[in-house]
Amino acid sequence: GAVRGAYADMLARDRHAVLALFLDLPPEEVDVNVHPAKTEVRFRDPAFVRGFIVGALRHALDTSGGRSAQSPAASAMENWQAEPIVPSPGSASLRSLFAREHGQQQSRVGEAGQAWRGYEQDLMAPSARAEAAEELPEDVARYPLGVARGQVAETYIVAEAEDGLVIVDQHAAHERLVLERLRAAGAGEAAAKAQALLLPEVVELDEPACDRIEENADKLAALGLAVERFGPAAMLVRSVPSVLGKSDVQALVRDIADDLAQHGDTLLLGERLDHVLATMACHGSVRAGRSLSVAEMNALLREMERTPRSGQCNHGRPTWVKLAHGDIEKLFGRK
Repeated sequence: GAVRGAYADMLARDRHAVLALFLDLPPEEVDVNVHPAKTEVRFRDPAFVRGFIVGALRHALDTSGGRSAQSPAASAMENWQAEPIVPSPGSASLRSLFAREHGQQQSRVGEAGQAWRGYEQDLMAPSARAEAAEELPEDVARYPLGVARGQVAETYIVAEAEDGLVIVDQHAAHERLVLERLRAAGAGEAAAKAQALLLPEVVELDEPACDRIEENADKLAALGLAVERFGPAAMLVRSVPSVLGKSDVQALVRDIADDLAQHGDTLLLGERLDHVLATMACHGSVRAGRSLSVAEMNALLREMERTPRSGQCNHGRPTWVKLAHGDIEKLFGRK
């Protein structure tokens, strides 16, 4: 449980860390009398030991660097398929040759040629956003994630790096950045700015959910979310963290209530708040399907380079992958 808690936002749910822990602590902190055959020992203060393990592992993860390179899996690389070479039916010489040999099908060839030209126009139509991008700087090593060159499906940022092509999941990446900002605010590293609502919003919940939120109101206020009780089964929201921008207040408060209900009795306070922060970050991040300018894409890349753990989203999945030049050459049969 402690190891999983430390890696909670670094590994996907179906992945598990492999490690060995060596704990050196005073003998009086261990109870050896819980089993007659001495085959089991227990810590006298399990909560303290759990908190220590979680804190130590997170510190190690923070200092190890958060931008580990992500490469596509071998199975994913095998899924790339080369486009089959199709001879152009619009060629005059091919049409005349075809007509001589199959005169009775000339009308069908003409129809096919028209259909091909229509398809060719659709094929050449841009399916991804590509604006005039800034020149790749000479000192490209300053930008490990490269310079944005365009956006695909309004979901993925394509950037050119010195050693390959970088593809970024904009929602997953921004979600991690927002989470780290909220964590810094919660740890007192930066002032938590609150955005007051023009009209306080009433969120209706069941009474136990309101009780849980009210118990954590001070901690939520430190993060910029000001809530207070509004009757037995409702909460009044006066402000939200400014980093979240325009968020769905109703959905945000309900999701926080669900987090507190799910983890409130099983996790330490810090871990419970971490789940709350992750929920806030999800509500405040750039969504897939949002069009970004080149300047916005580059700003996101630069912040990722400065932010710890930016290589993984809040659920442990990668936020970016890189196709090295060698991988691209293999796709085109150059290697």
